[in-house]
Amino acid sequence: MKLTLTTAFKKPVTQQYPKEKRQARAGFRGMHALVRDPATGKAKCVGCGLCAAVCPSRCINIYTSEGPNHEKVVDRYELDILRCLYCSLCVEACPFGAVVMTEHYEYSDYSKESFFLTIPTLLDNWDKYMEGAKGTFYLDNCWRPKTIDFATPQEQAVFRPKGASEPTPSAAPPEVSTPSLPPANTVDEPSASGSQDKGA
Repeated sequence: MKLTLTTAFKKPVTQQYPKEKRQARAGFRGMHALVRDPATGKAKCVGCGLCAAVCPSRCINIYTSEGPNHEKVVDRYELDILRCLYCSLCVEACPFGAVVMTEHYEYSDYSKESFFLTIPTLLDNWDKYMEGAKGTFYLDNCWRPKTIDFATPQEQAVFRPKGASEPTPSAAPPEVSTPSLPPANTVDEPSASGSQDKGA
């Protein structure tokens, strides 16, 4: 009874949707979008097919052809959003940062055709929900790992065979511009020195 009485006089925390809407957080897995290249105005997708290959529900289909200069041209990029699991594996697999998942989640409709996304629709989603600083923040902060995450931290202990000499400071790679991150090329240094000592 004490718990019931103390709770009965508290202000309710229920949000009355759709009158009250909660702001989606950065990195929310909403409707998909293709990143528009600011230099060309077209999609950054090169048609490598990694997003379609990694998709567990097989909801992505990419059709390409050969261009006049023997480059790959993306003719059609189709995404059936009704089959999507929103696992974001397509975003993680894309090596060019060409696919994103926006913060937009209100897209109910009465026809299935509206859930079949093509290149123009996906580019419009980018312009509406992710253009500018929001898209840059999304690609830089919401999806890991990146290349810099595979470097060996400077403070990490590294095994070296007995009698191996320490690497000279002059041979160390240049530091990354971000002070909190380790050098990007230190991942191959221990293995290279170890192989030379074993061969000797």
